[in-house]
Amino acid sequence: MARQFKHHLPNYGVFDERRYYKPGTTLDVVRLHGVEIGMVICEDIWQDGGPIAALGEAGVDLIVSPNASPYERNKDDQRLPLVARRTAEAGAPLVYVNMIGGQDELVFDGDSMVVTADGALLTRAPQFVEHLMVTDLDLPGTAPRTEGRFHDFDVHRILLDDNPVPDYRPLPPPPVAEPLPEEAEVWFALVTGLRDYVHKNGFRSVILGMSGGIDSAVVAALAADALGGNAVHGVSLPSNYSSEHSKDDAADLAQRIGAHYQVQPIAAMVDVFVNQLSLTGLAEENVQARCRGVTLMGLSNQHGHLVLATGNKTELAVGYSTIYGDAVGGFAPIKDVPKTLVWQLARWRNAEAEKRGEQPPIPENSISKPPSAELRPGQVDTDSLPPYELLDDILDDYVEGDRGYDDLLAQGFPGEVIDKVLRMVDAAEYKRRQYPPGTKITLKAFGRDRRLPITNAWREG
Repeated sequence: MARQFKHHLPNYGVFDERRYYKPGTTLDVVRLHGVEIGMVICEDIWQDGGPIAALGEAGVDLIVSPNASPYERNKDDQRLPLVARRTAEAGAPLVYVNMIGGQDELVFDGDSMVVTADGALLTRAPQFVEHLMVTDLDLPGTAPRTEGRFHDFDVHRILLDDNPVPDYRPLPPPPVAEPLPEEAEVWFALVTGLRDYVHKNGFRSVILGMSGGIDSAVVAALAADALGGNAVHGVSLPSNYSSEHSKDDAADLAQRIGAHYQVQPIAAMVDVFVNQLSLTGLAEENVQARCRGVTLMGLSNQHGHLVLATGNKTELAVGYSTIYGDAVGGFAPIKDVPKTLVWQLARWRNAEAEKRGEQPPIPENSISKPPSAELRPGQVDTDSLPPYELLDDILDDYVEGDRGYDDLLAQGFPGEVIDKVLRMVDAAEYKRRQYPPGTKITLKAFGRDRRLPITNAWREG
């Protein structure tokens, strides 16, 4: 097992696939039933010419690789080719064993597999499901091999049992689990991350504001899938500017997922702040969101629910949220989900329910109506933001791809839109620092992977 030293690439905040080891790092090879079994840990398999190459040169019959490999979108597409390259390097089959579950922002999807020495997939476990996978390998074993230095690693051999396994009838090969479709993969990642965060931190229930909009609807549906509808407490928090359809859609959502539901009007609370402080304009708009946040936190304190923040990655990127308002909470399930993907997930989840003959959990009106914060008369998100399809395209290149102003201009985006979006992203860093944790599903999640100085006079573009 190799001792690893992680190296961060400057400017990018992601792990370099080259690993660095102290000279003379020891690799253990265990001899069990006459079979030489090499062990590597997690990121060891990402290095060309690293520990696995050393084990291949030293000689092993099998490699076992326990992993805690966090989920990212489409990461399972990378794993099989990677493991196949390592088996060719080792000249031996490789058993890749990955954990399942959530820890803070990270979620682990399983996707364990066994790949033969010639790179063929023998079996693969399903994602996001605890699963026992048993398979037989034809490993005749070899004579004990020598220890020594290989590829700058000291290979040490440990004898456990040299007696061969008694003859038995091999099991038929287990089935190969098919990778999940993209929306299903993301949905189960979010459900797993939310479920484990709630349970592992000692909560039994969650509470969230149900506005009738798409974000709170998707978060509520995720919570119901993760915890059961009886553990979900939805609160409608209407102000003077809340539409009737928003209240109706929120009640419809709660009924569909079997959640608890209550209405707590905030107009009187807002009036106290507005009148006493003489608030107008943006200050008046934001105090509505803050009254909602205080109400949810009060109910959380009273009843022990975990508050869920319902903001998505697009809003978080451009600062389209009210700090200490809709940004309050203990966990943010869709924090790393772009707005356009939120709509995709809602449609996918409803379609899956229809396939099973169930009632779709998310009201169609929540999906189809123009999104609005409803903090002033007639307000819609596009009053302040570019259309979400365009905005998400720019953010994907700027945030995920680390592309600058000139690169975005060359991509064909309008210069004035690029300039506006980049200024909003850069100015919202202080808000992102104070946002709750949420499940990571992309390469560049805010807070964990993309973190810039708040005090910074430089601006891109």
